[in-house]
Amino acid sequence: MSIKVLLSIKPEYAEKILNGEKKFEFRRVLPKNKEVDKVVIYATMPIGKIIGEFEIADFISESPIQLWQLTEEFAGISFHFFESYFSDRELAHAIKVGKVTRYNTAKKLTDVLPSGVPPQSFCYL
Repeated sequence: MSIKVLLSIKPEYAEKILNGEKKFEFRRVLPKNKEVDKVVIYATMPIGKIIGEFEIADFISESPIQLWQLTEEFAGISFHFFESYFSDRELAHAIKVGKVTRYNTAKKLTDVLPSGVPPQSFCYL
């Protein structure tokens, strides 16, 4: 059985994931449940909809500089943004994007999360 997490992702990055330009989603915290195998993408405002999902190919945890060296070609973000995001961290995480599915019709957040409140980082579905 598939275990999914819902991630709040800025629209520009969500789009880069869906079009294959961004192959890593960076996070300060990873789900503790290592059985998680899919990410449902909630594109934050101004879109405010669930627009697709991707299979998790891998979880990578390294020092920020090592993580950047491993992921920079398909990071989909600038080094400056990466550096400021992980500035106070000794360990940085990336979710490697596997097979991507763009939904034909975007879903409302309440379709998968009754509260309708987007997660700060992620939530299990």
